[in-house]
Amino acid sequence: MAELDDKGAAVAVARVDTRQLLKTMHWYDGFVVALANPGFIISSLGYTMGSIGALGALAVWAGSMVIGVLQNKIFTEPATMFPDRSGGISIYAFEGWRGRFSLAGPMAAIGYWAGWTAVLSIFGLTIGSLVQAQWFSSVTWSVSTGIHLDLAHVIGIAAILLVWGTNTLGMRPTKIMGYLTGGLLMVPLVLFTIVPFFLGSYHGSNLSFGLFGAGGSAWGIFRLTIAWLYLNGWSAYGVEVCATFAPEYHDTRKDTEKALNRSAVFSMLVYTLLPLGLGGVVSESTIAANPLTFYVTVLRQEVGPASGLIVVFMIASFILAMNSATMDGARALFGLSRSGMTIKWFDKINRFGVPSRGMDVDMVVNILAVLFLPSTVAILAASNLGYFVCVVLALSGIVLLRKDRPNWPRPIKLAKGWIVLAGVLAALNLVLLVVGSVSFGLTGYGGWKEFFIGIGLLVVGCCFYVYRRVVEDKQPLRWTTPPTEAELAAGIAAHAQEPVPAGVEG
Repeated sequence: MAELDDKGAAVAVARVDTRQLLKTMHWYDGFVVALANPGFIISSLGYTMGSIGALGALAVWAGSMVIGVLQNKIFTEPATMFPDRSGGISIYAFEGWRGRFSLAGPMAAIGYWAGWTAVLSIFGLTIGSLVQAQWFSSVTWSVSTGIHLDLAHVIGIAAILLVWGTNTLGMRPTKIMGYLTGGLLMVPLVLFTIVPFFLGSYHGSNLSFGLFGAGGSAWGIFRLTIAWLYLNGWSAYGVEVCATFAPEYHDTRKDTEKALNRSAVFSMLVYTLLPLGLGGVVSESTIAANPLTFYVTVLRQEVGPASGLIVVFMIASFILAMNSATMDGARALFGLSRSGMTIKWFDKINRFGVPSRGMDVDMVVNILAVLFLPSTVAILAASNLGYFVCVVLALSGIVLLRKDRPNWPRPIKLAKGWIVLAGVLAALNLVLLVVGSVSFGLTGYGGWKEFFIGIGLLVVGCCFYVYRRVVEDKQPLRWTTPPTEAELAAGIAAHAQEPVPAGVEG
């Protein structure tokens, strides 16, 4: 636009909206972010195998990943419906349900954020446990007077601060960290998924199926299976993270679709091979006694003295997971604030083009989780309830969007059968949510405390929404908030304003 300088002459001035996310990503950048998912299963697999054996773990992890792959395909449609909206799958829940139940959006929002932000504390503690087991096993001091503090917890807090500091500096250092740690992740993945089959210590007798024996009665087996599918969903479904970055891809349609589909297929392969590979070289009892550090035992069998170097590579993969979680969780809060679902304070981008306030909150909340919750699985259980609420509302919201906005621009429009499947998966996840959230104690790693923390997070999300609606926006609180004509027009206009990628004709 033109403005006058101090001499009265017209000069051209470029205005940049500092409240917009920058389009700096390709599909492979999103794929690298989704490489966090193999790290997710590494942190949780030991608990599953120690409880129900390697084959039992294979059954529930592969089952969860099949659901995750199907959901990822379904999410490609709504991811490109809102090319200017950050916030991931919670946006689909908000837009689909707002005309029927206004609190669905804020519950999905806080649930989605809780599911992703918990990654920081979970992997911070996992890193601390591995470092202590590999290099400082003789250090045994601890503090348990209201808080849980030992060397592993201190290292975990330091890792959280490292990831937070890097992400606040913008996408460039964040992507560099992602590629470095993603590359290093490939080494332990090969050692855990392929090499074990060629070891002399690999025995098929170690591959036990403890799901039926651990469950007891038919009802007990059903509840235990549901409980593990519920817990594993946090990891397996996480490949949807690629959808969060739809507004930041150079080509929203093509890059979003490629990132979602390819990350899902890769994760499916890893989730199938890991239980089979690791379960053959370590006994179920050994894994049960050391669900986080048994990897050190496997590495010492495979590479001997070089195990320390591979542990470093594993730590790098966990840093990648924490990096992805910070990127996703902060953008979720930013997008949700911009959509009116939470307080305006989060609708702020720093000078590096990233939503740093959400990152600040992630950092503080996760340090508190490390200090006050006893284990990684306890943290997972507390955050998982809200994440499943978000998934159920998002899938059902996609069905409602197809019904309510049939003519809305859909750069990727799926066949009707996929929309029917979205409804089926929403119902299935609702069953996992209802049964799994109250059956968590069957796994042996938590109970009602974590359940009520999850409920509390949903309540906080609703309170933030009420404050935003009544105090900040000065609007009446209603059970339904259907989109106005102006909002619909602006949403459709966003498609026309999508930039054409270099080398592509409009």
